Amino acid sequence: MSKRKLIILIIIVLLITLLAWGYSTIYKKDNTPTDGGSVGGTNFISDFFNLIKSKTGDNTTDGENPGNTDVSNNQQSETIKEKKKLTKISSNPVAGFTVFLKERFKNVPDVIPGENPDNINLEPVAPATEFIPSVRYVDRATGNIFQTFADKIKEQKFSETVVPIVYEAFFGNNGDSVVMRYLKADGETIATFIGSLPKEVLGGDTVGGNQITGSFLPENITDISVSPNTQNLFYLFNVRNGVAGIVSSTLGENKVQVFDSAFTEWLSGWPNEKMITLTTKPSALVPGYMYVVDPEKKDFTKLISNINGLTTLTSFDGKYVLYSNNLLSLNILDLEGNDTIRLRVRTLPEKCVWAKNSYSLYCAVPKSIAQSSYPDSWYQGEISFTDDIWKIDTITGNGTKILIPETFEEALSGIDGIKLAIDDGENYLFFVNKKDNMLWELELK
Repeated sequence: MSKRKLIILIIIVLLITLLAWGYSTIYKKDNTPTDGGSVGGTNFISDFFNLIKSKTGDNTTDGENPGNTDVSNNQQSETIKEKKKLTKISSNPVAGFTVFLKERFKNVPDVIPGENPDNINLEPVAPATEFIPSVRYVDRATGNIFQTFADKIKEQKFSETVVPIVYEAFFGNNGDSVVMRYLKADGETIATFIGSLPKEVLGGDTVGGNQITGSFLPENITDISVSPNTQNLFYLFNVRNGVAGIVSSTLGENKVQVFDSAFTEWLSGWPNEKMITLTTKPSALVPGYMYVVDPEKKDFTKLISNINGLTTLTSFDGKYVLYSNNLLSLNILDLEGNDTIRLRVRTLPEKCVWAKNSYSLYCAVPKSIAQSSYPDSWYQGEISFTDDIWKIDTITGNGTKILIPETFEEALSGIDGIKLAIDDGENYLFFVNKKDNMLWELELK
């Protein structure tokens, strides 16, 4: 070997030795355990090449992909979490329901006789109570009333008065009165029964033989709404020259006419005490109109006009009107600013409910919408939707999907949500599945 080659070889060996010594010194320093433990042995060759990779920016190792974060695990966790929240309340189809606060005794820990390690004062005290969101609903087939607490679903029969085949039901007086609508034996005449429910005894939630007593409103009432404080009714019925609108108590007393019209096809709403809304019954081929009646002043004001397929839902504060057309495009009319906001989802106002703050909406939004005449085809049952549940911010127009019902075993066939309602604390969302008229509850918090 020539002298020149020998020198080059010695230099290479020295460089490798210096690199090895430097790396091992750094590696040992960086991996010295802070808890007094030990670090496993070092594979110098593999660590050396990993060091080169880290310096060149290639940090990919088995099971990791920092450049493309996979959030599927988070999504799966959210799905599992949601599965604990959706519950079918009713075991039979319902005609209507209400949400109210019901008092019950609080659960208190038992004290074993003779044991009082903390020297607690065991003098008799009145049991503590709490008010819990509850649901009361009418069985469609029998007219029997059932109820349950929202946080502990357990159907309990409240009344045994039989009213066969109730098509529509409402509750008033914070759930203490009921309105049931059904067809009489001739199959044409609409009967509207209003009744008072027996008072409950605190803690007496057992099945009893409660009977409902009441009276009837005029026959063939075409539409009915309950006031926001649940103390009054507004109903429409045909008269010789058109239709009359009456306000009464929820037991049919103290009747006052606040509206009349030669046009008879109206749908009503009562979003707040000073505002009764009247929207023409919708059709895809007919321009729709919306008006407002002040029940005290009895004035009549037009808000929306010339929209085919118009359906509406007004916020609780009366400042905003949610409306859609024959394309199911959702819009919001700001009554104070006279502006229109177009939302980014397509559904019907009948499939939505305003949050108590009047800035948010909860809606059952169809996954897909087939081409058809809306809302006619949906009303007539020719079209059925399969919905997700969305929460919509009306200020930004953005929506967030909060529930995919088919991920739950009991809702595999999907849900076509109607009659949405929330409790005052916005802890629960309730809705009826139009496919089978079953009542459901979604826990929001």
